[in-house]
Amino acid sequence: VAHLRHAVHLIAAHRHGCRPTELRLTKFARTHPGGDIILLAAGKEATILFETYHVRPISDAVLRKYRIGKLAAAGKDEPANDSTYYSWDSDFYKVLRQRVVARLEERKIARRGGPEIWIKAAILVSGFWSMLYLMCTLDPNRGAILAAIALGIVAAFVGTCIQHDGNHGAFAFSPFMNKLSGWTLDMIGASAMTWEMQHVLGHHPYTNLIEMENGIQKVTHADVDPKKADQESDPDVFSTYPMLRLHPWHRKRFYHRFQHLYAPLLFGFMTINKVITQDVGVVLSKRLFQIDANCRYASKSYVARFWIMKLLTVLYMVALPVYTQGLVDGLKLFFIAHFSCGELLATMFIVNHIIEGVSYASKDSVKGTMAPPRTVHGVTPMHDTRDALGKEKAATKHVPLNDWAAVQCQTSVNWSIGSWFWNHFSGGLNHQIEHHLFPGLTHTTYVYIQDVVQATCAEYGVPYQSEQSLFSAYFKMLSHLRALGNEPMPSWEKDHPKSK
Repeated sequence: VAHLRHAVHLIAAHRHGCRPTELRLTKFARTHPGGDIILLAAGKEATILFETYHVRPISDAVLRKYRIGKLAAAGKDEPANDSTYYSWDSDFYKVLRQRVVARLEERKIARRGGPEIWIKAAILVSGFWSMLYLMCTLDPNRGAILAAIALGIVAAFVGTCIQHDGNHGAFAFSPFMNKLSGWTLDMIGASAMTWEMQHVLGHHPYTNLIEMENGIQKVTHADVDPKKADQESDPDVFSTYPMLRLHPWHRKRFYHRFQHLYAPLLFGFMTINKVITQDVGVVLSKRLFQIDANCRYASKSYVARFWIMKLLTVLYMVALPVYTQGLVDGLKLFFIAHFSCGELLATMFIVNHIIEGVSYASKDSVKGTMAPPRTVHGVTPMHDTRDALGKEKAATKHVPLNDWAAVQCQTSVNWSIGSWFWNHFSGGLNHQIEHHLFPGLTHTTYVYIQDVVQATCAEYGVPYQSEQSLFSAYFKMLSHLRALGNEPMPSWEKDHPKSK
């Protein structure tokens, strides 16, 4: 039977010295407004998922229907239930949610779905199949090459503008439409289920957060037991781009000195690496680093869906071009399409969390110690924003350094804020802070709530970093990679000697 540990009572239990409560949601998952996305959290500590996907508070009367008792204390081989990095004691996120809901109601904007995203989705899906057709029928040395580049670009937009919302449960109020839109990731060759685990369970709750033991195991390529490992680690920090040092704890190699030069070339291989190596590795091993993949791949029907979609995509994305254009030209066009897709996706994603001024969070579950978010040079940006707020206001608007929402603001960076065009172009990735604070909102809403989030951050002394454009963010990202590959970072290396 699937279980879900509930957020509000976890927090209350800590305050009163008792154990968190547990909810049985197996039956409820069938009628859950967000669909079976809720089962991703089965058996896991679900505070963050519960709080962030429900912009409106859930009535305790509703929750009492599914409450089954207190959680037992963790066993000797399990991480402690109360060892979370984050604090929920501040009213910062509560106030922010209230203001965002008020803004959307004032503008009469739906929290999920709407004509903007649905029309865009129809155009992109049609564009994907049209470009695939042209790639298979035009001159393989002229028009088909342009069609392959366009196919890769459109596939990237399918990833950022359709499946991203669908797999966050934000494409529509209908669970079926969310599942269908999320399936478009399988359509372009990847796996929505693997993405859900890496992105929804790993990256979003624990952005740029690394637990010490997990970090050591990842950089040394040691095996990780998901049943014993601390779950509070962001898998994207170490796993997305081979040969790049993306974190001060990542072991420095001689070639990292040049990573800011070769990184743009590596970006193009991002999607083909995920489609072939990561997706298959996860379904076979039933884990993604410290994340137990049985929440999806324990189901025979989901495993069947995985392999059927992989087979279909190989047929129409590889075999069909090879059949129509010949072996060499067909494979060439397939590679060009993937490279174009990977380059665009990587460019839009990496600047949000790997860039000058961004913070990283860290914890050591064995020692029970936690460090506040800090840059690669050991600076905690929130100290500066608190000082700017003044002692009197800082006292009345106190936000802990490890407040979950405040950490999201310190570990994410925006670009081209307030731009309707860039918001649509990137699928809302330019409003990354808003997306991380409210992953259950459709990306088309971010441009309308951005000023609310920025003003509330200023009011509470929480950092809000934004770059003028994607281009300025890109060059600051490369500068950041250069620093990671060349400059000493003593404040981090003393905590993790193996990173030197």
